[in-house]
Amino acid sequence: MSGKRLFCFGMGFSARVFASRLAGRGFAVAGTCRSEEKAARLREAGIEAFLFDSGLPLRDAEQALDGTTHLLISTPPAEAGDPVLAAHRDALRRLAPRIEWAGYLSTTGVYGDRQGGWVTEETPLDPAVARSDRRASAEAGWQAFARETGLPLHIFRLAGIYGPGRNQLQGVIDGTAKRIVKEGQIFSRIHVEDIAGVLEASMAKKRPGAIYNVCDDEPAPAHEVVAYAAELLGREPPLEVPYETADLSPMARSFYAASRRVSNVRLHEELGYDLRYPTYREGLKALLGTL
Repeated sequence: MSGKRLFCFGMGFSARVFASRLAGRGFAVAGTCRSEEKAARLREAGIEAFLFDSGLPLRDAEQALDGTTHLLISTPPAEAGDPVLAAHRDALRRLAPRIEWAGYLSTTGVYGDRQGGWVTEETPLDPAVARSDRRASAEAGWQAFARETGLPLHIFRLAGIYGPGRNQLQGVIDGTAKRIVKEGQIFSRIHVEDIAGVLEASMAKKRPGAIYNVCDDEPAPAHEVVAYAAELLGREPPLEVPYETADLSPMARSFYAASRRVSNVRLHEELGYDLRYPTYREGLKALLGTL
């Protein structure tokens, strides 16, 4: 064993991949989820699991966090603020001097609509929808906490996440993929394995206070990605549907409220990280084998 322990607030899609990598390096791994059913599955995978949610604090935070050397926060903020800081600020304050690295998973949504223009980590935040506004507020809350306590915090603004079981190939197969066309619309995205890779690179090159955009090298319209997925599968792509007449849920429609190209120069230059999947093409090709 390495003597290291990772604790993840929110053992979701990205955190699970990251945790698996660190477990392979000898880390003890623990994290939270919102149901006993999910906790049982995590324990079967060798992860020490604890129940936590907004309004449902850890039963014994000191015990759950004991021995933690690396901390990842991926729980979404609630309307009332960040649930982790709200519930366990004091326990985390006492833990902070023993933490070697901490990461907060945010979203590139905090930049808002740039009408297809480029954004970097220095671009002022201007969230376009409420959930991104909550993320921006949570970032600020964690930054203030880090300044107060010395927590070695790094912020990672994630683009649209895809990976095994969550990708446009699967959408084409099950008939849920749509080719929504909105003029000038550009999205950035990132494969979940590259999220884990960037987090590991940050652990190796710690820079407390740093912020990193985590996205691939090629922003692209969503309808082009769907068409490429269909091509890989040897299927006809779904028909193009104008955004204005598309039948979309409020959540889905909100994703089209902003258009931006996200720069990842910092993760390349500062962390020296080479993306395993530099564009959606490499990512989708690799995912063919997971279907």
